[in-house]
Amino acid sequence: MARFAAGGLTTAGSTTLPIAALVGSASCKPKIYEIGVFNTTSTAVALKLVRMTTAGTPGATLTSERVSDPEGPASLATLKNTYTSTGPTLTDLGFRCQLGAAIGSGFVWTFGADGLPVLVAANAAVGIVVENGTGQACQVYFAWWE
Repeated sequence: MARFAAGGLTTAGSTTLPIAALVGSASCKPKIYEIGVFNTTSTAVALKLVRMTTAGTPGATLTSERVSDPEGPASLATLKNTYTSTGPTLTDLGFRCQLGAAIGSGFVWTFGADGLPVLVAANAAVGIVVENGTGQACQVYFAWWE
């Protein structure tokens, strides 16, 4: 399997608008092996991972890179930046973190050998949303294989 990574600077997001999400496709079941998120402000923020089953209105596509084979095929999955106006349908995955009130405060989720799968369906995704309170701009990255 080929490994890929993508990341970028998000905007604040909310409890219904993901700050970032890895979107699969009807022909691809990516498996996430790592997600990193880091605060860029001096205000704490509570975040959680969600499964998404509708499109919502995603932000820009962040550039993915082939990690394991620089000459291999391009990724079928795409990392989308902060969602705008319309939120997707969300299901809580149970993973949470609290980023401290300091620039650079961060957290890395790892998912072991089996990875965290993105469902095989149009608009299926795994994303990060604000659990409660006010969202903050964050640096994020997702690493996956497909």
